[in-house]
Amino acid sequence: MNHRLRTPLPGDARTLADLHWLCWRQTYARLLPADYFSAENYASRMTFWTRAIADGNPALRLQVAEDGEGSLSGFVFAGPPNAHRGEVHRAGLQLYSLYVLAEHHGTGLGQQLLDCAVGTGPAVLWVARDNPRAIAFYHRNGFEFDGTQVNDPRVPQIIDARMVRS
Repeated sequence: MNHRLRTPLPGDARTLADLHWLCWRQTYARLLPADYFSAENYASRMTFWTRAIADGNPALRLQVAEDGEGSLSGFVFAGPPNAHRGEVHRAGLQLYSLYVLAEHHGTGLGQQLLDCAVGTGPAVLWVARDNPRAIAFYHRNGFEFDGTQVNDPRVPQIIDARMVRS
């Protein structure tokens, strides 16, 4: 299936929150307690996407993948490295998130999104240690673990590890 990448519009916030929520369920449901997927956590996703779309910061790279019928199938979000997980990494770019619906895994859509937002230059990202599919994808794209790991207090069941590409 052919996808078109585009910058999300303010009217996409709810659809993007729904997509993010579904991708999280598909990826992490086995790692998270059922009560994680609460109305409160969903509302925080909605707030996050409303703000992210409206931000207007030219350093942010946010794209959605839209199929021929206008449905969103994935998204990517990147920008300057941030310090919410420890020190700011020296890489000039951080991949904040990249998600594709499970039915589009293996189609090249994730690669298209990564290439659009991060390209082939130096970058840093965080990945769940218990996400072998994502880890293999990032390894194929030149990322390696640097030994830094953290637990997010909001989701202590998931250990995030930093990967870097020089």
